[in-house]
Amino acid sequence: MADVLSLDPLVVGVILAMTVVTVVAKVGGIWLVRHVEVSERLQAGLDVLPGAIVVAVLGPELAAGGPAEWGAAALVLAVMWRTESIILALVAGVVGVVSLRALF
Repeated sequence: MADVLSLDPLVVGVILAMTVVTVVAKVGGIWLVRHVEVSERLQAGLDVLPGAIVVAVLGPELAAGGPAEWGAAALVLAVMWRTESIILALVAGVVGVVSLRALF
């Protein structure tokens, strides 16, 4: 039973290293934005970045997906068009893909 609860030092080291890299990236990004003049073009790019990240993460899944994924994508577009709420559209997409996968 003791083996199940023991931590591998390599795993702990990797987790700590990933934590340090994440913190440095976030703090470095905040520091950089505070010390660089943000132009209108850069601000426009930063404004669309969250949507671009969502597309980059979900795009390959949709491209390789079947009817459930395409149906959920259509649902997301419809909810976004009607409500203009990203959170509501994402929730509808998750519920939609789970429901449609149960059917197909």
